[in-house]
Amino acid sequence: MDPALVKLALGGIALLGCIGLFFGIGLALAAHKFAVEVNPLVHEVLESLAGAQCGGCGYPGCEGYAIAVVNNPEVPPNLCYPGKEKVAERVAMLTGKKMAAVEDVIATVRCSCKEGKVGHKHEYIGFASCTAANLGFGGPSACNYACIGLGECAASCPFDAIDMVNDFPVVNPDKCVGCGTCVKVCPKRIIELMTVKARVYVPCSTKDLGKNVRKVCEVGCISCQMCVKKCPAEAVTLQDGLIRVDHQKCIAYGPACQEICVEKCPRQIMRKYDARTVVPRQATSLKMAS
Repeated sequence: MDPALVKLALGGIALLGCIGLFFGIGLALAAHKFAVEVNPLVHEVLESLAGAQCGGCGYPGCEGYAIAVVNNPEVPPNLCYPGKEKVAERVAMLTGKKMAAVEDVIATVRCSCKEGKVGHKHEYIGFASCTAANLGFGGPSACNYACIGLGECAASCPFDAIDMVNDFPVVNPDKCVGCGTCVKVCPKRIIELMTVKARVYVPCSTKDLGKNVRKVCEVGCISCQMCVKKCPAEAVTLQDGLIRVDHQKCIAYGPACQEICVEKCPRQIMRKYDARTVVPRQATSLKMAS
C-alpha cells in the first residue's frame, strides 16, 4: 500500500478523533453547566407509588405525578388510585402534606341497552372504534345515549378490568382501580367513577323525553322524577335531563329511607348498587395487564 495513502488515512482518523474529543468535552461542560438538580425526594415518592403508569392521576406517568406532588404544594398526595390509602399516607408523610380522604371508586356503566332491547337505526361499517362510530349520526344504536359496544373502553383499560360480553362492557370490580381511563375514552360519556359505598344508582344516561325513551328502550329512565320527589335526603336530582345521585348525601342519610327511590321507580331503573359487597382491595393486588 502506498505509504502516502496510509499517512493520509491515519491523519484523517486522528483529525476525527480530535474533533470527537473536542465536542465530547464541550457536551460534558454544557451538561454540567445546565444540569437540572433533581430533588431526591422525587425518587422516594416515585418508589412509593404503585408503578401502574395508568395516568389516572392526570399526569404523564408515575414520575410526572411524583415531580408534581413534590414541587407543587397544590397537588394532593392521594391521586395514586391504584395505590389507595396506603400509598396516599406514604406520599403525604414524605411530602409533609395533609392526608386527604381516599375514596375507593369503581367504573360504572350507566346504560341498560341490552336489558332494554334497544335496536339499531342503521348498520355501522367501519373502524372498530366507538369514537369513529359515534361520528356517524351518533352511532348505530336507536338510543342516542346508549353504549356503542365496540369495546374502546375495554381496549384502553390498563388493568384489563373490562370484559366485553355480548358487545357490552362489564367491569370487574376486583380489577378496577378507578383510574378513569375508560371514562375519558367513552364518546357517549356513560361511564362514571362511583364510590363503592354508593347505595343506589341509575344505569341509564338518556336525556330524551319519556315518550321517546319508551319507543326505543323497555327499561330506560323517563325522567318522571318520582325518585326526586320521594328521596327524604334530597340526594336525587334531575340535572340537564339526567337523573343524578349525590352519593355523599345518600350515604349520610343512611338506610332509614329503605331505598324508597328504588321502590317508587315505575321503570325499575333506579337500583341498589351492589359494588359495596366487594372485598377491600389492597394496592399489591391491583396490577396492570401485561
